[in-house]
Amino acid sequence: MKILSVSNLNQSFGSRHVLNDISFDIKSGTIVGLVGPNGAGKSTIMKDILGLSDYQSGTITVAGTNTSFQDHRPLKQVGALIEYPGLYPFLTGWDNLKLFATSTANVEKVVSELHMNSYIKKRAGHYSLGMKQKLGIALALVNEPDLVILDEPMNGLDPQSVKDLRDLIKQMAGNGTTFLISSHILSELEKLADDLIVIKQGRIIQHTSMKEMLNRDSHFIILKTSDDRAANSLVVNAGYQVTASQPLTIIESESDEVAKILSLLSENNIEVIDFQHNEGNLEHSLLTVLAEEKV
Repeated sequence: MKILSVSNLNQSFGSRHVLNDISFDIKSGTIVGLVGPNGAGKSTIMKDILGLSDYQSGTITVAGTNTSFQDHRPLKQVGALIEYPGLYPFLTGWDNLKLFATSTANVEKVVSELHMNSYIKKRAGHYSLGMKQKLGIALALVNEPDLVILDEPMNGLDPQSVKDLRDLIKQMAGNGTTFLISSHILSELEKLADDLIVIKQGRIIQHTSMKEMLNRDSHFIILKTSDDRAANSLVVNAGYQVTASQPLTIIESESDEVAKILSLLSENNIEVIDFQHNEGNLEHSLLTVLAEEKV
């Protein structure tokens, strides 16, 4: 079932056309990353979905109902954090949450899940950057929305808080909540997202799965052996693509090639002293896509 559908979205600020025929669908229970260079239009798309910005043409539907700058009713089951959390500094974190929560139980639950108990009764104005960010995330999640839109949610979070948030997002997605997340911390997005929407200069250039995006990148086997020169000759003669001889670096095109190469070296009495398996990563794959795509 589609929880969000964006169709032919166009938007301009004066003479500058910032969104060009943006169209995509998101299924319930998926985690989707929205990525691209600064100024590509990511935050504008999110603001349009949330009715915070007006667009010139196109349609946006949430759970099958049209939403717009003039009509926010379909957004009742949408939670969001865009840019910086909007907090009341003279209220405690708890009271900030109580202003928007539908029940005290919801507040207790999200505070516990994000491990905020030690400071939630303190005034938000005294919070650190990371504490304010967690409170903003808690505000987005407190009413257990069907769709959550997060813009740079990991900003200011320490490593433990990042892991806590990642685990919570995965748990909620497993229970049917949908997430649209924009983040420049690609290593974290790589661990989270099921799908990716890549935007460049206001146009979608890729809408693909995380698995397909990572498969664009070459995987490398890096070896140090007792006789690198002989090992290099062996693997080249066996048909493998070698990109460097010192250290011996081999492009892996099939999942079973590691075992085959190690077996080949062993049969020829070449000892493997060190071994590294360099997997594809989102940063490299994304930069490749952006460089290849002419907009």
